[in-house]
Amino acid sequence: MISSTRYWFLLALIVLLYIAGLFVTLFENDSAQFAVMAMRMVQENDFFTLIKGTEEYLDKPHMHYWLAAFSYKLFGIHDWAYRIPGVLAIFLGAYSCYGLGRLLYNKDVGRFSALIFLTAQTIVLSGIDVRTDAVLTGFSVFAIWQLALFVEKDKLLHILLGAFGAGMAFSTKGQIALVVIGVSLICHLSYTKKWHRLISWKLLLAILVFGLTIAPMLYAYYLQFDLHPEKVIRGRNGRSGIFFIFWEQSFERMSGAGVGKNSNDFFFFFHTFLWVFLPWTVLALIAYWCRVREFWKTNFAFNPKLEFMTVGGISILFLLISFAQFKLPHYMNILIPLYAILSASYLHDLYKNSKRKMIKILLGIQYFILSIVFIGVLLLCFHVFKFEKGFYYVLLIACLGIITYFCLKREAYYMRIITLSVCSSLLLNAVLNLHFYPRLLAYQGGSNMAERVKELDIPHDDIYKITTRHTWALDFYNQYPVKIISLPELENKTGIWIYADDMELETLLNSGFHWHEQITVDQFRITRLQLKFLNPHTREKKLNKMHLVQLD
Repeated sequence: MISSTRYWFLLALIVLLYIAGLFVTLFENDSAQFAVMAMRMVQENDFFTLIKGTEEYLDKPHMHYWLAAFSYKLFGIHDWAYRIPGVLAIFLGAYSCYGLGRLLYNKDVGRFSALIFLTAQTIVLSGIDVRTDAVLTGFSVFAIWQLALFVEKDKLLHILLGAFGAGMAFSTKGQIALVVIGVSLICHLSYTKKWHRLISWKLLLAILVFGLTIAPMLYAYYLQFDLHPEKVIRGRNGRSGIFFIFWEQSFERMSGAGVGKNSNDFFFFFHTFLWVFLPWTVLALIAYWCRVREFWKTNFAFNPKLEFMTVGGISILFLLISFAQFKLPHYMNILIPLYAILSASYLHDLYKNSKRKMIKILLGIQYFILSIVFIGVLLLCFHVFKFEKGFYYVLLIACLGIITYFCLKREAYYMRIITLSVCSSLLLNAVLNLHFYPRLLAYQGGSNMAERVKELDIPHDDIYKITTRHTWALDFYNQYPVKIISLPELENKTGIWIYADDMELETLLNSGFHWHEQITVDQFRITRLQLKFLNPHTREKKLNKMHLVQLD
């Protein structure tokens, strides 16, 4: 379906794109927060205690932080070192998509699945704004692949690797990993009627491997919480970390208890999907509709040429997360492998059955998406943040030249669909990684203030803040968490530096404190972009300021 030369060429460009993203400054809040939490593990030589700022952290389990801490141990405390485990997990997820697509269909579907997964917008973003979802997604689809291999081939190695993958995923984000893996496998077993695979001594060994994999995480929770019932977490004492991760965690997310409610919109993930799966969104929607209709017409009768894992898994899991009272776009990442395989299989069916009319319609849609991406790129490069280096003009022209070549190249329509869709993602995200994000991060106060601190050689242990407001980027790039000091304690301090926003600076003035040295940088919450900020003519109105002052 796709030549090896074309496949490896596109894959090489994708890998270069992810490598470029490694060196982007960390985003506040989550990426910088998680990087600081892992940094403290290394600096304090305490790998069993999770601390968020000044508070005990009982939310996501330890694996993501352990992997980041291990990377710090190997490479030093750098933003790119923090991202390496997440990016490697993404590549594991891509290889698992290839393996699962090949198992359920054929090698061509597997290859295409990997390309779709790696170029889906939310997955590319998860390699830049690295949270727990990159590791969760990679190990979850790896577990699904290996367990599906066990169902089909009944080999011990596959069920043991699947159990290990499930344990790693569970140790990264808790119950949601087991829900996704379990629902996907149940859909596969119910369609293939291979329930007898569950009646095997190998399953007992798999449970043992799973238990051993999650044991370090459970032990860490036991040490931090179960041994200390006096600790008050979110207004309650007597919290058990083990009970939390096995029972309470997902229910808190579903109900909004503890973490709070941010959306009761049942259709949140429906409209979120329109951008998180770009540039493949329309292909996925058509593929889902056609596959559901096909199953419905046949009353879900078994067809060896089809599989129910992707459609069934997507339907059940999408419905389940839509009822949650706390929703964020990246919660969909764990479903992207299923969407990738479903979309790849549908396009392969069109090619195999020579459905030229539908292929031409899809090609027209992908041309339209490419044109939207092209317009967006021009706006980013020549209006939102104008190019400042001539090298970027050369790079952009080269990218557009390659895309134009493939647009004009006379080849099969399905090959154009694959190539142009991948190129759409590459063009957009190359501009984001190399131009937009670096310029955008000039407005992230904490990381920019850290640069000024380094330039002026200000001692990190002389920097304080007067509130509990989080300062993740400054903490990370100073490699030293900013300490909190109360106003009464400041009475006996001279020559120290206070990191403050406008309101905190006014509080200092009203309390009678004075300073002569002051450093001020722009501040904007860059993960919550607004049109007025993106418009250079109205940007100043949306900016705040962060200050570093040395008290007299």
